Amino acid sequence: MANIVTMTAEARARSGKGAARATRRAGLVPAVIYGAHQAPALIALEPRAVLRELHRPGWQSRVYEIAVGGGAERALIRDVQFHPVSDAPEHVDFQRLAPGERIRVTVPVHFDNEGLSSGLKRGGVLNVVRHAVEVLCDPDHIPDQFVADLAGLDFNDTVRWHDLKGSEGIRPVIADRDFVIATVAPPTKITEAQAAEGAPAAAATAAPAAAAKAAPAKAAAPAKGKK
Repeated sequence: MANIVTMTAEARARSGKGAARATRRAGLVPAVIYGAHQAPALIALEPRAVLRELHRPGWQSRVYEIAVGGGAERALIRDVQFHPVSDAPEHVDFQRLAPGERIRVTVPVHFDNEGLSSGLKRGGVLNVVRHAVEVLCDPDHIPDQFVADLAGLDFNDTVRWHDLKGSEGIRPVIADRDFVIATVAPPTKITEAQAAEGAPAAAATAAPAAAAKAAPAKAAAPAKGKK
């Protein structure tokens, strides 16, 4: 079941840049709820409520119940516009959710049991290919996160889509392959050491051939002429 967070909002009567600036001067963040074949709803939010949600991980996949005007609408945050200097939120776009209609959403990946990975304990590096996965799922069953279990992974082992916990019954947008989420890469020092070990052998093999190629051919002795 999706984790639903309630946000209280005020209705806005007018749209446009002027109305949005007036909302900001009043100390609120203008926002809009669109989608589900309904007319957009203009609302205004408390800045602290917006910042609180943006500072929590996974806000892109979190379902919000927007309480406004005695009613409530469920929606996802699709876009946030920030002030170029202060980084304060200036506008929020919500997508309205329709029951039973699959939506496209980005779900974060949480990496668990790093201390139980033999490769990481020996100095390996977790090379994360995807910190989040875009999926199609029912609005009532959006997971908070997927979990990648790193226990037992050694050098060059990978975590793929089918390895993620919490992905049961959910379809990824990339549907043509079992894509990689992360790889345990060996440490750079080991890679360099292996390369250094191979270098003397290659040099020893190449030395005789290079010497033979470099040696000058003996000049034929000139024939002695008759005096």
